[in-house]
Amino acid sequence: MQGMSAIARGTLVASIIAGVSYVATWTWDLPAVVETAWKGAGVALLAVHAALRARNLDGWLLVAVMALGAGGDILLETHGLTIGAVSFLLGHLTATGLYLRHRGTGTRLQLLLIPVVAIVSYLLPADRAAAPGVALYGLILAVMAATALMSRFSRKMVGLGALMFVASDLLIFARLGSLPDTFATGLAVWGLYYFGQLLICLGVVRGPEPRTA
Repeated sequence: MQGMSAIARGTLVASIIAGVSYVATWTWDLPAVVETAWKGAGVALLAVHAALRARNLDGWLLVAVMALGAGGDILLETHGLTIGAVSFLLGHLTATGLYLRHRGTGTRLQLLLIPVVAIVSYLLPADRAAAPGVALYGLILAVMAATALMSRFSRKMVGLGALMFVASDLLIFARLGSLPDTFATGLAVWGLYYFGQLLICLGVVRGPEPRTA
């Protein structure tokens, strides 16, 4: 955390506390508005953290990505899966634009991620009428992850964080099918999602690696 202002450090710590402690609310009888706000707080605080450290267009694009993620967290609870997915979808498109601004080298394996995730997304839901929409979302999600891996941002942070986001959403799609909705699966969905967003935020704030000849 060297080089951060005290308030930026504070928002990061507060985000981690909110993101981790949200799991405890699953066993508490809280008003829906409190639980929803708690859920959104983790990534919303990452948006604030990114804003405090923004110095250029990349920084403000990251703010938008985190804000749209927090919006998705809240809208999933207040307006359902479809409306919440729209906010996340806009976040993925924004993130893709950010990563394309810093294109690096790519491999066929990274590009293969796109059709694989789209096909798996299509196959997972039990409601076959919903499968095309889920597949479209999965396609854009996979493009986001592939461009993250192919960008000059840290693969150990931004690339891994994007893959964790993909894994989280695939588990959500699996719960629309045969995967039981248990505490363990919920913990996996939330943990992969929140810590994926955390890695993306911190990795982008660090900036892209220098271009190689």
